[in-house]
Amino acid sequence: MIVIKSGAELAKLRRSNVLVAQILAALRQACVAGATTYDLERLALERVEGAGARAAFKGYRGYPACLCTSINEEVVHGIPSPRRRLREGDIVSIDLGVLLDGYYGDSAITVAIGPVGAEARRLLEATERALYAGIEAARPGNRLSDISHQIQHCAEAYGFSVVRDFVGHGIGTQLHEEPQLPNYGAPGRGPKLAPGMVLAIEPMVNQGGPEVEVLEDHWTAVTCDRKLSAHFEHSVAITENGPWILSRLESPDRAMELEAEAGGSLADARSIGASLQRAP
Repeated sequence: MIVIKSGAELAKLRRSNVLVAQILAALRQACVAGATTYDLERLALERVEGAGARAAFKGYRGYPACLCTSINEEVVHGIPSPRRRLREGDIVSIDLGVLLDGYYGDSAITVAIGPVGAEARRLLEATERALYAGIEAARPGNRLSDISHQIQHCAEAYGFSVVRDFVGHGIGTQLHEEPQLPNYGAPGRGPKLAPGMVLAIEPMVNQGGPEVEVLEDHWTAVTCDRKLSAHFEHSVAITENGPWILSRLESPDRAMELEAEAGGSLADARSIGASLQRAP
């Protein structure tokens, strides 16, 4: 069942996703050659717990960490390690989820470590553009697969492929809610999008073929051809006026406008604006 969120619930989802966005911004700055993925893990966990939130992934189905840190050919679910050091020319996907006041936030970025090759830059550009192409289709009256189709069309226009083994999802009081959201497919299919739906839209795009396999740690997914993979994600609310990207930092005034459009209370909107003013 797809859960439709009220304005007050959207306000809470916005707060949890703002926290995710703030921490990802700090992690982006920490992504330098010589740092380990465990350095990123410690920074993220410190920020999550310092905000009075809980790391959503840690312990989820036995996953051992706060972050997923996936380097180069790793697609998703790479486990942070003090032995895994970032090197110039790498790309690293960082996926973070939090639980704050009963509502989840979830977002991901892929970061270049120093100068990277032209193909890696194109892959990051294609994946992020595919994300926003999908978000643009997240409008009332469209069908769920309209998002999927736009993601696939954008990624394949660059000559890349979309991963089919992992999908986006609904999000709210559960980390993974209905509906599942593939990153490929024909348009005009699936549930009709309606205001109050919240979706974690997350294209995973491969330089080579779409096939992936899971390593012996039972978590880390890698491309079968060992070519590069990138991953970007936003949590997005469907509103009457179009998509509201909950996990993107906005100016305080803009946050209040968006919150009002989504039907939340002015008090909720003001508290969101105040939290943004404290953002690093």
